[in-house]
Parts: sequence; C-alpha cells; structure tokens
Amino acid sequence: MPKISEEEMLARRESIIDACAKLYETMSFKDITLKEVGKVTTFNRTAIYNYFNTKEEIFLALMQREYELWVEDLERLMAEHESLSRERLADALARSLEKRQRLLKLLSMNHFDMEENSRHENLVEFKRAYGASIKAVRRCLDKFCPEMSEEEKVSFLYAYFPFMYGIYPYVVVTDKQRQAMEEAEVGFKYYSIYEISYNCLRKLLEVEKH
Repeated sequence: MPKISEEEMLARRESIIDACAKLYETMSFKDITLKEVGKVTTFNRTAIYNYFNTKEEIFLALMQREYELWVEDLERLMAEHESLSRERLADALARSLEKRQRLLKLLSMNHFDMEENSRHENLVEFKRAYGASIKAVRRCLDKFCPEMSEEEKVSFLYAYFPFMYGIYPYVVVTDKQRQAMEEAEVGFKYYSIYEISYNCLRKLLEVEKH
C-alpha cells in the first residue's frame, strides 16, 4: 500500500465504516460482505483488507463509534446541567439512547460473532469505548444522584446495560413478525425506544409516580 498520512488512513477507515452503516440500513448482517462494502466505497476488497480483516471487524468498529457518540452526548449532558431530578435524568438518558437506534440494533444482532471474528487489538479498542459508556453513565449517577449508595449504582449499571440488548427487537417489528404474533395471540403493544428506556430508567431510579 502506498505510503499515506495517518490522517488520510483514518479518513479511509471511516469511509469504510460509513459504507457498512449505509448498507446496514437496508441489508441484514449476514448479507453484507466485504465485496458489498467495496461497491459503496472507492476501495475494492483487497484495499479494505488494509484496514479490516473481516466484515465483523467493520461492524465492531461501527458499534464502537456508536458508543463513542453516546458518550459524547452524556458528557454534554453533564456539562450543561449542574443538577437534575431523578425523573429528569431518566428522561435525559432515555432521549440520549433514542438517538442511538443503530447501536441498539447492533447490540441485539450478531454481537458475539463480531467480537469472536475480530482481532484482539480491535476488540480492545471496542471494549474501551464500551467501558467509557459505562463510566459516563456512572458519572451521571455520581453527579445527579449523589444520595445513591455504591451498591445501588452498581445494581443500576448491571441492570440497565443488559436491558439495552433487548430494546431493538421490541421497537422494530416486521409485518411478518406482527402477523405471526397476532396468529399466536401474543399481546403486543408498540413502544418507542424512548418509552421503553424511560419506563425502565424510572423504575431503576425509583422515581415516584405523581
């Protein structure tokens, strides 16, 4: 590969991730290949190998970026508010997650495959972004809920983060799935990402009903 600047390398890497994100809007994880990614970028499959060894590495990088964007939102929230009631914190956290539908979709699908088929160094970078999101939410609790005990904060984190994995399948239902649930007589009520997240956060933060 011809020698290029680090800035240009990062730009090319981001364009590959962007291409994957674009395809993921209309295609399933299993149908997206490096060849398909190459069609959306100016790089062929051989050139993509200079940045990613597998499609799972591209998806892992996409999920890492989504976590980083979420952390930026949480940092902004803490910078803009000196204090928040528990109810307003539940609202703010739910709205921040509402913007990360792609993250929720990635969490609910093929997460294990992405990690299993990525190089160790890529997995470490991803885990840093994932860990930063946990730490950012923890800092929100420290700042806005100082009365919470250490045990309560840890319980919150270990309840809410696993909960996030299941949000997407409840808010995005295909016509085929909806018909099957109707025939199976499964009572289904549509909730948005915000509504599901907000209701959970209120319970975890023990917000009193008015």
